[in-house]
Formats: sequence, structure tokens, C-alpha cells
Amino acid sequence: MRATLEYHRTRPTATAVPVRRAAEPADTDSARFRAKLRALCATRLHDTPTLTVPRRGHVYVDGGQDRHIYVIETGQVKTLMTTGSGKRCLLSISGAGDALGELGLLASERSDTAVALEPTTLRRIPGDRFLSVLAEEGLLPEYVRHLGERVIEQQKIIVDMVTMECERRLAARLLLLSQQIGTRRGRLVLIRARITQEELAEMVGTTRSRVGLFLKRFREAGLVDMTQGSLVVDDRRLGDYIEGRLPADAQF
Repeated sequence: MRATLEYHRTRPTATAVPVRRAAEPADTDSARFRAKLRALCATRLHDTPTLTVPRRGHVYVDGGQDRHIYVIETGQVKTLMTTGSGKRCLLSISGAGDALGELGLLASERSDTAVALEPTTLRRIPGDRFLSVLAEEGLLPEYVRHLGERVIEQQKIIVDMVTMECERRLAARLLLLSQQIGTRRGRLVLIRARITQEELAEMVGTTRSRVGLFLKRFREAGLVDMTQGSLVVDDRRLGDYIEGRLPADAQF
């Protein structure tokens, strides 16, 4: 017997999260800033050291005090926080062109840990020089807008955690990942990162077994699929599911 989608017949309330479609890479201020930052790393910042990190290796750890910015040249990195009781929360997954470790600019201890999801090469840039080069190139306003988009993104995640049941939280994080690191393949989006079910559980605050169940239901519904170990997302249908707009008899 096939399960059916959880479906709310009532209209979304004022706290419902807006539909979030996967944007094309050039559609955001952040995407444009990342492209310019990659160009700077190849020119003005080409003499800064590169760091090669193996899969599951640390870029930096919480409690560290280095004031460096790390710009990913190749590979992917996850950032996470660990509570005093040892529970982990996966904050984000970043890819080529993304900058990490900005809180180091505040000269305070790092509160997060950055771990490579695959062999990764990063540019390690002193914080003062990073800001100086951005100022000389007139890119500080774009950097501020980029950081603003990231704050908005984190606010949406908080809203998801507070207002959505666990299954929809997972759908929302998959949709966000498709926007952040996905590659468009026609009507589908490929998430190339090898993200484990345990890591997805850390993103949405649930157990690995429940994530496995939800992914099975999503696959049966045609919302996601797997190809060579990577997730493929139908972002339009996933957004409709998050907003409760799939028909009540849609099947998993």
C-alpha cells in the first residue's frame, strides 16, 4: 500500500514560508559577488596561500581564533555547530566561490567548525587584506548585500524549524540546497554533494531513520531521486509540497 502526502486543506497561515524556487546562478547579488570574488582570488589575491583539505578534514574548528577568510576554489565544505551535550547541527553546505569564516573578522573565537565533504582546495586570506582588497575594488557594498542575503537565508531556516513539521523541514532544506549548490538539468536540479542521511538529520533536527523514511516517501512521490549517489530534486513539485499545494491524493 502506498502512503499519501500529508496535506493541509486550509490555506497557509501568516507564518507559512513563501515558495522558494531554485534560482539560476546569476539571479542573486550573492552569486554575482561570488563570481567577482573568484576573479579576485586569481588576480589581486593570487599570492595568498592555498589549503588542500581531504574529505572529512577540518578547514577550521570551533574555539579557534585565526582571523582568516577561506574562499573555496574546488570542492565542498559543510559548517556545523556542536552543543554542550554533544548534539550537532549542520548549518550550511558551501561550494566553489563561497567564502567561509567571516566571523573571524570579529577577532572572537570561532563558534562553528568547517569540514570538507570531498577533497577541497581553498584560498586562505588574512581578514584585514580581504577587506582592504574589497574596499580598493569598490566591492564592500556588494559584500554587505551578500552577507545580508545569507542572514535572510538563515532567518528562513529558523522559521522552517519553528513552523513546519519534520517532513516539510527536510523538503525545505533540500530545496534550499538545490538553490545553493544545485545544477539545473532541465526541470530537475542535481545536488552533486554526497550528503549522508545523518547530515540531513543534523540539518532538520531529527533522526537518521526518520530521514530515510521521508526520502523513501519523497522518491515514491517523484519529488526527489538518486543518481550515482547524488540527489536529484524536482524543485517545482518540492516547493508545491512545502506549501501544501499538491493534491490530497498525490501518491508516494
